[in-house]
Amino acid sequence: MTTPSPQGDREKIVSKLPPQLRQELKIRTAQLGVDIQDAVHAGITDWSGLASAPSPVETTGSEPFSTWLPSGQWETFRAHCKDRGVSLVQGLAQAIHLWLEKNPPPTVQRPVVVRRVVVCNQKGGVGKTAITAGAGEALAEDSNSLYPVRIARQLAALSDDASALDLEDLPGLGLRVLLVDFDPQSHLTKQLGCSPLAMGADSLTSHMAGEGKGPIQDLVVPIDDERFGGRLHLLPSCTDAFLLDVRLSTVRAREAALERALAPLESSYDVILVDCPPSLGLSMDAAVYYGRRRDGEAPGSSGALIVVQAEDSSADAYDLLTSQINDLRDDLRLDIDYLGIVVNLYDARRGFIATSSLQAWMDIKDPRVVAIVGDLKEQKEAVRMKQPLLSYAPKCDQSIAMRALAREIS
Repeated sequence: MTTPSPQGDREKIVSKLPPQLRQELKIRTAQLGVDIQDAVHAGITDWSGLASAPSPVETTGSEPFSTWLPSGQWETFRAHCKDRGVSLVQGLAQAIHLWLEKNPPPTVQRPVVVRRVVVCNQKGGVGKTAITAGAGEALAEDSNSLYPVRIARQLAALSDDASALDLEDLPGLGLRVLLVDFDPQSHLTKQLGCSPLAMGADSLTSHMAGEGKGPIQDLVVPIDDERFGGRLHLLPSCTDAFLLDVRLSTVRAREAALERALAPLESSYDVILVDCPPSLGLSMDAAVYYGRRRDGEAPGSSGALIVVQAEDSSADAYDLLTSQINDLRDDLRLDIDYLGIVVNLYDARRGFIATSSLQAWMDIKDPRVVAIVGDLKEQKEAVRMKQPLLSYAPKCDQSIAMRALAREIS
């Protein structure tokens, strides 16, 4: 069946395809940035140019499928199918299967230098842990599956109309991610259903103090969820981190202590996200130093991601944090990049304080706002269930926002 296109150069065709083949086509075209109609056109062209029809494709359970093709191509294809003794459904399935074979999925682009994202704010309660976990989960989602992503247009986000933002199904990023719980309160560890390391046992703190009892790799635990395919891992916290600043005071080159501790892990990951404590002490110095730009690393690959809320106390904490980062820049002559500001737990219904504070964050151009995440129930429910947000509610607005954030910082 065909329907003329309003533009006159294409016509709508209606046929059938096996659901699995249709899904593969949808994913592959998204991965390669190709329109489905162009892929089908190319597949039919290549199939028609073969000397004979290729091996049959299983078409049992085929479902309706439609797309737009150049005028006349479908009728020519219909004639080729008749000549080869195959049905239109079988011929179309073979043509799409041929296109998939000729256009394999792209490989995941892995950074030369592991990217290090330091998620920070001196103020507690702004949701650093939720942002660390959510961004890490989004970075690790399967690159051969599609997930809803809201393409960030921050000015549109100022309105209450969610339809002002575009929603697309995009492939996961498929990166190998390590989440580091650097906060002695262990919120990240507990939220992901893991247990903090025991006091007196080996921990990140002991490795930073130069007193590690074994390979730090032995402390890492996987986040067991098929969505992440073994790519998402956690370095749990230990309450001994409450004493970290005291222990670091006697350590040589203490600002590099976190980097020395994590160095044996870096070759196994593409991105390392550090969930920082609400502190401006020596441990924060070590975290910021870890996120500095290394030799040969492109600007904006690593750095500080600052989480705030749309209220006044976040602004005060922001000023303290950026002053500390700028002092480290000057004192140690470091290149420390700001990856952006995340306005978390936003709810326009809170009135003028929320909306005017959000506008104030939006007015900052360096660093710029890279995500606005709503204050919704799904995150709280995921914490209660001790499940990753993107597994618990993969299509909720918060999950969609996390995927947009992951693309901003990846």
